Amino acid sequence: MPFSVAVAGASGYAGGELLRLLAEHPDFEVQTVTAFQNAGQPLVSLQPHLRSLAHLTLVETTAENLRGHDVVFLALPHGKSGAITAELGDDSLVVDCGADHRLTDESAWAEFYGGEFYGAWAYGLPELMHADRVERQRAELVGARRIAVPGCNVTAISLALAPGVQAGVIEATDLVSVLAVGPSGAGRALKPHLLASELLGSASAYGVGGSHRHVPEIQQNLRLAGAAEVSISFTPVLVPMARGILATSTATLAPGVSAADVRGAWERAYANESFVHLLPEGEFPRTADTIGANTALIGLAVDERADRVVVVSAIDNLVKGTAGAAIQSANIALGLSETAGLTVNGVAP
Repeated sequence: MPFSVAVAGASGYAGGELLRLLAEHPDFEVQTVTAFQNAGQPLVSLQPHLRSLAHLTLVETTAENLRGHDVVFLALPHGKSGAITAELGDDSLVVDCGADHRLTDESAWAEFYGGEFYGAWAYGLPELMHADRVERQRAELVGARRIAVPGCNVTAISLALAPGVQAGVIEATDLVSVLAVGPSGAGRALKPHLLASELLGSASAYGVGGSHRHVPEIQQNLRLAGAAEVSISFTPVLVPMARGILATSTATLAPGVSAADVRGAWERAYANESFVHLLPEGEFPRTADTIGANTALIGLAVDERADRVVVVSAIDNLVKGTAGAAIQSANIALGLSETAGLTVNGVAP
């Protein structure tokens, strides 16, 4: 018997990507899809690419409609899932793709998000390294009933830098990350600055000067990897590609560290990971190679003149950055194959 699944926020980009992946999952069956303003409409009228799910109709996003399923995926705006999850019982595995349960520090939540703090759940980045043990974050997901999926920018940066922090080959007090980001990460709601006429032929920075909400989450992850203190300047740049993140992150080399030490740290970190791949020396990823795949591709270099490590990471923000991470984490929690329903093969051209 497959696990019964409900997806809240099914009319949005993240919800649509969850459904695309779930439709091919051998162990999940989508039974309920919900929305707010779009409740009552056929799913296929909002997600016309999901032909195998054309029999589903969107119902209102309420705890009552979500209860009774084995797995509930929430793809709701920040601040919307906390109140609903409080009404769901422990009989369901609940996976939240929003920010409501990511942060462990209530003061950081108040500063960057505001509103009621609903507490942290098991964090859904299985490959994240911990400083104090061999097991990674996936150990926290085994048997979990509540999972918080990381932010997409956070995933690209954390996977890029955590190996260097954990191995002690970089300094975590002088980190700089600049990201090229597709607008689908901002959701499907109509916003003037995301219109094609505003985006095409242009690039624009946002969340500049430490104001982006993902900053405390990145710091939280790198502290888990072993950093006593984390200082990061993080600047996302909106570019005219529908989906994808290309993050260029740099860090100061720790004293006495060689280029071989650096590469060895990342090789050891990801040698046995299904979805995080270190590219051969001298090669760097493209976002195009991750589209539709649950992969994070990483290129690595040492800038000896600047005494810095340069890490370039690429992900599909809707897959490894959101929906793929949610399903990967749910697979682990339920004792399924971690790779079930997920692919490492992108779509090209």
